Amino acid sequence: MEMQLTPEEQAILNGASGDAAEMAMRIVSDMARIQGAEKLIPIQSAHIDGCLYHGESGVHFAERLVAGKARVMVPSSLNVGALDLQHPDKIQLASRERDLARRLMNAYVEMGCIPTWTCAPYQAGYRPKKGEDIAWAESNAIVFANSVLGARTNRYGDFMDICCALTGRAPYVGLHRPENRFARILIDTNQISAGLKQQDIFYAVLGSWLGRIAGDEIAVLSGLPPDVSEDQLKSMGASAASSGGVALFHVAGVTPEAPSVEAALNSLPPAQEIVLTLDSLIAERDRMSTAGIEQLDVVAVGSPHFSLNEFADLLRLLDGRKCAIPLIACTGRHVISQLEAMDWLALLAAGGVELVADTCVVVTPILSRSSGVLMTNSGKFAHYSPSLTGHEVVFGSLADCVESAVAGAVVRDQAEWA
Repeated sequence: MEMQLTPEEQAILNGASGDAAEMAMRIVSDMARIQGAEKLIPIQSAHIDGCLYHGESGVHFAERLVAGKARVMVPSSLNVGALDLQHPDKIQLASRERDLARRLMNAYVEMGCIPTWTCAPYQAGYRPKKGEDIAWAESNAIVFANSVLGARTNRYGDFMDICCALTGRAPYVGLHRPENRFARILIDTNQISAGLKQQDIFYAVLGSWLGRIAGDEIAVLSGLPPDVSEDQLKSMGASAASSGGVALFHVAGVTPEAPSVEAALNSLPPAQEIVLTLDSLIAERDRMSTAGIEQLDVVAVGSPHFSLNEFADLLRLLDGRKCAIPLIACTGRHVISQLEAMDWLALLAAGGVELVADTCVVVTPILSRSSGVLMTNSGKFAHYSPSLTGHEVVFGSLADCVESAVAGAVVRDQAEWA
C-alpha cells in the first residue's frame, strides 16, 4: 500500500511552512517510503544527536536549515556536543574545529532546540509518557525511553532526528508499532545470586552480554529484583546498545510493558530461551577489559552522564581521600547545578575529581594523552574507548574505579563474583 500524506503534511512538503520544513518533510517522507511505512505519525518530542561535531558536512546541513527558517515543532532536547561550554579550556580541539563545533551547537539552539547537552535527557526532566511516540537519537536514551519509560521510538540517527523534530512526524514503522514491541527471547537470570544482582557492575556486564547475544532482537529478562534502580537500568541499556543493536528490552515485573513474562511475549512461546550463568557473565566481564593491570593513566565515569545519586555514591566511596591520578566524571549541566546547590562541588574538587559537562571523553579530545590505559565502570566507555580515545580499558565497579584513582594503580575487588 502506497504511503499517503495528510493535507497538513502535504502542505509542509509543498513549502507552506518554509524551505527548511519542506526539506525536512521530503527527507522524512522519502525515508518512510524506503522503510515501507503506510503513514507518518505525530511525535511528542525529539532528542537530537546531530549537534555533535563529526565534520563540516553536519555544520553545513544545520546552517542550511537555519537559513531556511527552521523551527522545531515539538520539544527537542540536545545530546552532547563537542565542547564543554562551561569549561572550554578542557577541550583540546584545534581552533578551526572548535569554531565549527560551536557553530554547530549554536545552529541547533537557533532552531529552537533546548540546550540540555546531555546524553541522559530522561534524568534532566525530559521524560515522555508510556505509549507516547517520540523521535530520539543517542543509543542509550533510545533504550531508556523504550524500556524504562515505555515511550515509543526507533533508533534515529543524525539528520533524521532533526527532520522529525522540524516536521513533528516520524515514519510509522518498527517500534512505533505496538505489535513490534513484544519480546522473542526469554532470558532466565535465576541462577545468578541475589547479592550480585544488587551490584551496579552486574548491570553493565549484563547489558554488554545482552547486546552481543540479542543483537537487535527484543528480550525479556526474568528473575531480576523488583527494586532495580533507574541508574542500574540506565547502565544496562547503554551497554546493550553499544555492544549490540538493542533498542528495547523488558524486565519482567519492572518495565512498563512487562508486568509478566507472558505479557512481554504476547502470550506466545519464545523463539529462544537462554539461562544466564555466572560463567558467561564472568567471561563477558573479562572481555570488557582490553588492558592488563600493570598501567593506569586515567579513570573516567559518566557514560551515560553521571546522575546526582551516582555522585553521592562517588563521594561516599572517596570518603575524604584525594585521587592520585585524574578521575574524570562526565555529567550534564542540570546535575552541575544540583551539585552546586548541595555544596558538593568543593568536596569533589578537594578529592581531585574533574568534572566535564556538555560532552564526554570519548566524543571529543579531553584526555591529556592520545594513548594509555583508562579505567571505567561504564560499559559504553569500555566498548568505545580503544577506538575513539586510543586508550585501552580496565573495567571495574565504581568502587574499583575510586580505589584505583586514589591508589594510582588498578585495584579490583571481585569477591562479589565468587
